[in-house]
Amino acid sequence: MGVVFSSFTTSLDGFIADEHGRVGALFDWYENGDVEVPLRGYGLVFHMSQASADYWRQNDTEGAFVAGRGIFDDARGWGGRPPGDSPTVVVTHRPPPEGWPPVPDAPFTFVGDLDEGLRIARELAGDGDINVAGADIVRQCLDRGVLEEIRIDLAPVLLHAGTRYLDGIGRRDIELTQLQVVEGTGVTHIRYAVAYRDAADAR
Repeated sequence: MGVVFSSFTTSLDGFIADEHGRVGALFDWYENGDVEVPLRGYGLVFHMSQASADYWRQNDTEGAFVAGRGIFDDARGWGGRPPGDSPTVVVTHRPPPEGWPPVPDAPFTFVGDLDEGLRIARELAGDGDINVAGADIVRQCLDRGVLEEIRIDLAPVLLHAGTRYLDGIGRRDIELTQLQVVEGTGVTHIRYAVAYRDAADAR
């Protein structure tokens, strides 16, 4: 069975977007190389360094995507085609936006509860990984003890303020083990396994 992971490009001072929700230079590494990397199902082609392209392909294991309503709204629902072209569960207490879906076969499910969203995502993902997105969704997954891997694309950028990737986490028994470090051009890719001491002690 696949893991539950989160993945964000993060500034050196820990932000995934500025105070206006803009990413600025955080995503420059998507277009600073010569290697073409198509984004599954979304019609985009990135141009990365060889190291970043190899890392991307190795970790392109998403079988389902769980997103908070904020990131869904900011992306305007990705036009009905989520990045990665994976079945997508949106956790929200509000109904889908007016006129949704914009395309007949948009692979989205709207739920009002994260636990229900993760259950549905596991059914949709099968043996694939589940990618959870949105700073608050990531925090809730860590506090629940269900996030199994953290992936950071660390960009040499300072945003000074905005939305932090890992903020407000209540749980204090989290342990991280470094799994991988890859130096790209203008970015360092880092993967951590997540473990929970209290959960291990309870077994």
